Amino acid sequence: MAATTHTVTNQAPPLVGYDVYGTDRVLSEGVERHLSASSPELLDEVRVELSELGRSAGSAQAQSWGAEANENPPRLRTHDRYGHRIDEVGFHPAWHRLLGHAVGAGLTDAWGRPAGHLRRAAGFFVWSQAEAGHGCPVSMTHAAVPALRADPELAAEWEPRLTSHVYERELRPAAQKAGVLFGMGMTEKQGGSDVRANTTAAKPLDAAGEYLLTGHKWFCSAPMSDGFLVLAQAPSAGRDRLTCFLVPRVLPDGTRNVFAIQRLKDKLGNRSNASAEVEFDGTWARRVGEEGRGVRTIIDMVAATRLDCVLGSAALMRQALTQAVHHAEHRSVFGARLIEQPLMRNVLADLALESEAATTLALRLAAAHDAGTEQERAFLRIAVPAAKYWVTKRCTPMVAEALECLGGNGYVEESGLPRLLRESPLNSIWEGSGNVQALDVLRALQREPQALNAFLQEVGRARGADHRLDSAIKGLLTELADLEGIEARGRRVVERMALVLQGSLLVRWAPPEVADAFCASRLGGDGGAAFGTLPHTLGLAALVERARIAD
Repeated sequence: MAATTHTVTNQAPPLVGYDVYGTDRVLSEGVERHLSASSPELLDEVRVELSELGRSAGSAQAQSWGAEANENPPRLRTHDRYGHRIDEVGFHPAWHRLLGHAVGAGLTDAWGRPAGHLRRAAGFFVWSQAEAGHGCPVSMTHAAVPALRADPELAAEWEPRLTSHVYERELRPAAQKAGVLFGMGMTEKQGGSDVRANTTAAKPLDAAGEYLLTGHKWFCSAPMSDGFLVLAQAPSAGRDRLTCFLVPRVLPDGTRNVFAIQRLKDKLGNRSNASAEVEFDGTWARRVGEEGRGVRTIIDMVAATRLDCVLGSAALMRQALTQAVHHAEHRSVFGARLIEQPLMRNVLADLALESEAATTLALRLAAAHDAGTEQERAFLRIAVPAAKYWVTKRCTPMVAEALECLGGNGYVEESGLPRLLRESPLNSIWEGSGNVQALDVLRALQREPQALNAFLQEVGRARGADHRLDSAIKGLLTELADLEGIEARGRRVVERMALVLQGSLLVRWAPPEVADAFCASRLGGDGGAAFGTLPHTLGLAALVERARIAD
């Protein structure tokens, strides 16, 4: 007998079968804005490229892959049936499909293509909305390129494989593969962010540039990768000095390098991705750069992965916003659609504002990488850690608020919002947590005046356009002029820097209602601590409309 009481009504339809790129006004407008200024001839090509990826990301197939990869996390096999050590991590087929699609879409290929960083950043933003965990090896593979360029011979050997659009999952000598993935190992259990306290030791061999490593890594990302950039202490002039090394997973003769995976981390989120504790015991490695210059060698890799933290958080924010707006469009309450209710409209408008500010800032940073001028490099020196600090910090409360927009439906795993919420704190921790980013900005302020000048010139481009932004810039200058107790004020200073930068970008490029709402609430103090507290006199309906999936 049919259950006559089980007629389903007033539920939002599945959000599936849409173009994640083409329906995102903020993202598509940003890409076109920066390309029009730098490479207008590429516009049509990039539109096609990103729309193809966007349709894939919004497909039922990709959504299924994302769910399956997280429901079936990686498993470690330390030994084979005979007792031989193999240290292999097994993944669900959905993980390989996600990763293969990412590599095939060029998400590890930014360094040699025209407008490569912008188009790759937009692609990373789009595809991360299908599933975020597999973005970790994608990010590190992309970011390894500038570090390897410290050794032209190594770069010539490895860069074509790192930037390849071919994904090969099998572990075998890198020379036999068309494409490879890279991981990173810096953190040790006794040091954490203080990598100079690392104890992993490097013993030089007779062959130039070759060493054997002995030690451990407390967090080694993507342990199934073909190679790893790691930091270890190398003897130089009678004392240990932190140095960067390349550790291949498989040696040229086909034997496995010593890479003992002790366990996989049981993480809050990011469950599709493997993070491991590994031991080196006579592990063969090749030096990258000079002895004692490990941090300087790997710093460009860190900067690139920090930008991906910004992009990844912005992508999570956009996907959470999209889900909230979609639900509110189709849910009726008290005789009207939820999206038309004044208080819900305020919440959605506030979420849209946060998402647009994050996306606009992330794209500006990617475009600065493409420009490659001294001015833009100086700007990035401060802007990247400031953006990483602020955007990743805003991700978790925003995703939580978006989940609440769905009510009980959002708290259920099938909605996908719990997975986004578990993922949301990750980028604030990876590649240096909040205090590390704040201290990095303070170091740049104190030691690199050209970086501060570049930052101030950037925000100054919007001076005179909004009195609240002007006042915020003035207040920031007052903060920066007083170095007394600057470390204890580090978070406050960096937060203000990030907000002023976002405000400047929105005043210059966003629609007036967006810039007005941001300056009023984020810079002018006319907003509360929670989302949904925008002044009711603002153009809230226009903000929500802009956040809708474009027709």
